[in-house]
Amino acid sequence: MDLPKERRKFPLVAALIEIFGFSPAVAFLVSVSLALVIVLSIVWIVRSEPPSTIVLTSGPEGSSFHRWALAYQKELANYEVTLEILPSGGSQDNLQRLRSGETKVDIGFVSGGIAKEEDVVGLISLGSVAYQPLIVFYRSPAPITRLSELAGKRLAIGATGSGTRALSMVLLQANGITGSPTTFVDLEAGAAAAALLENNLDAVFLMGDSAPIATLRTLMRNSDVRLFHFTQADAYVRRNAYLNRITLPQGSLDLGTNLPAQDVVLVGPTVELLARKGLNSAMSDLLIEVAQEVHGRPGLLQKRGEFPAALEHVIPLSDDAKRYYKSGKGFFRRIIPSSFWLANLTSRLLVVLVPLILVIIPAIRYLPVAYRMSVQLRLYRCYRPLLKVERETYQPLTSEQAQELQSRVDEIESSVNRLNVPASFADRFYWLRSHIAYVRQRVEKATVS
Repeated sequence: MDLPKERRKFPLVAALIEIFGFSPAVAFLVSVSLALVIVLSIVWIVRSEPPSTIVLTSGPEGSSFHRWALAYQKELANYEVTLEILPSGGSQDNLQRLRSGETKVDIGFVSGGIAKEEDVVGLISLGSVAYQPLIVFYRSPAPITRLSELAGKRLAIGATGSGTRALSMVLLQANGITGSPTTFVDLEAGAAAAALLENNLDAVFLMGDSAPIATLRTLMRNSDVRLFHFTQADAYVRRNAYLNRITLPQGSLDLGTNLPAQDVVLVGPTVELLARKGLNSAMSDLLIEVAQEVHGRPGLLQKRGEFPAALEHVIPLSDDAKRYYKSGKGFFRRIIPSSFWLANLTSRLLVVLVPLILVIIPAIRYLPVAYRMSVQLRLYRCYRPLLKVERETYQPLTSEQAQELQSRVDEIESSVNRLNVPASFADRFYWLRSHIAYVRQRVEKATVS
């Protein structure tokens, strides 16, 4: 008995050999498979952990995009997640950064209508988070009612890289304004507003993605400029599915001075929170949860709970976002609301353990039964020919007959000796061998001298 060799075997390998009668090779293979499953499970748990730091591309400092980013940063800090903010020129820049692999950006705000069909690849949407109206200020002795009346004027249509510029060009081109004699001026929001107030421009097009709120308020309160009222708003919305009719209520900016003096109709897209494909599922849920905190309150242009919303435009909603909007927070986020990381770890452990338990427990329960039956069947196969030999010993046998039966018993014994039987079946194995010896004696006794 090679005891040192036995001691060198792994405990699991030795147990499989002793309990189930596996050969050393099979027992080793089963052990390695189990170890591999455990290692892969651990690797999945580690790799599926949400990142502790994400990067958001926002907009110019002071813009609505940048203010939202700061609010996200504050909310995410409550969950021990760091949000790095990269200012940009606006929606166009944000979309370019998300599509490009050169800049490490995870999420960003992009106005609807900016993305094209070719932008779908590699990007997902987490939903729309706010309205983003196009606000047009102009200088004129009398109100104008159509954008076409701006033909031949000096217009600031937003800086390069902004959603303002992209949407302004769409609406102006729809009115036949594509260039000369109209002059397009490329200025950022603050400079454009100053130029309008100094009468160096006839109109400026502004949106929250690139215009600071202070600039909008300054122009709203200045009596020398007018706020354009989109009388053709319904036509614009029907021609461009991503646009919305947005009403700025009378007195909403200042009830005391009744600013504006009447309802002003604007048009504009919603702002989408976009991400690169592969965004961690738990982080996607957390971002939408934070978006509900930041954008869910009532505002100048929206009702309570109107945003974020599962509005899908060119960029499709992610499967995680669809699930969240349909079902809300996950089970463990609801029962462990105080710790995002603990809830997520519990959820990931459950994802791994439940399938393993569903497989391993039935296997542990039924494998020994199945294996015991297979061993018994192998033993029973040896009993069948042995019983046939014994039946023939109930009558006298000639020496030739006895010799033939002894040969058959030898064959049975040889096949039994080749059986690989676990130690737990040793008693039945030795019973079988004793029964072989008994039948051999029966043959000898039945032989006629």
